[in-house]
Amino acid sequence: MSLAFLEAALRRALGDASLRVEETSGVGGGCLHETARLRTSAGPFFAKWNTRCPPDLFLREAEGLEALRSASSELVIPAVIAAAPPAAGDPAFLILEYLSPGPRSDDARLGLGLAAIHRRSATRFGFASPSYCGATLQDNRQSDSWIEFYRERRLLPLIDALDEAGSLSAADRRLYERLIERLPGLLPDSTPSLIHGDLWSGNVLASARGPALVDPACAYADREMEFGITTLFGGLSAGAFAAYEEAWPLPAAWRERNPLYQLYHLLNHALLFGGHYVTQARRTAHLFT
Repeated sequence: MSLAFLEAALRRALGDASLRVEETSGVGGGCLHETARLRTSAGPFFAKWNTRCPPDLFLREAEGLEALRSASSELVIPAVIAAAPPAAGDPAFLILEYLSPGPRSDDARLGLGLAAIHRRSATRFGFASPSYCGATLQDNRQSDSWIEFYRERRLLPLIDALDEAGSLSAADRRLYERLIERLPGLLPDSTPSLIHGDLWSGNVLASARGPALVDPACAYADREMEFGITTLFGGLSAGAFAAYEEAWPLPAAWRERNPLYQLYHLLNHALLFGGHYVTQARRTAHLFT
């Protein structure tokens, strides 16, 4: 595929009609999209594109990155250069500033920076627009209640989607319905915090400027939800977590509730990948029913 659309987008975004993409090189780690480092006459950039993703996926990702940047933490959040849906035969794409690789991340800075992001609050749970966790659309319509938001905007849509896909037995459906009924007694209501939303190890980078976050699925949520995926798939080292706890200690019972937030990601992985995630989600639900 010709990448002329990326050169054209950079020219428009930077106001440089003479800009040239001089070389492209592959960037490892992408599993959903095509990715490349662009060496241009205006410097290096990172780009990703997809011919089959939801048309607004990169627009929503760009909004999440801008929200994280607005939190003014010590973490590196790449600047958005351009983002667009598919048009005139060109794929959807996102162009970001290029982050040069660096040594192993500064764990303390990562933990302190995440706490600073979580301190960015809002009056209601949700977000100004939908977002995507992987390829799964997240309904971010706002709510005054965290329990309502987590039930109606996170768990139930995935349970319904799995049911429609034929991935749940009748017993599974009853199990999740019992869990949903018990949520008010399992989760406290809380204050909205800006979360990255998909903070696993693949979305935490060691850049030359320090630890960086990419690929967000942002929302204003209970900050404990951030740790559902980190405790499943990594993302925070012991040192980073210790720095976070020093900056803003989590409630004493957060580890008891943590599997409830892991459940969201297990259900999402069950929807996207099937296999053992279906069983793992079922086992997790049984812990609370």
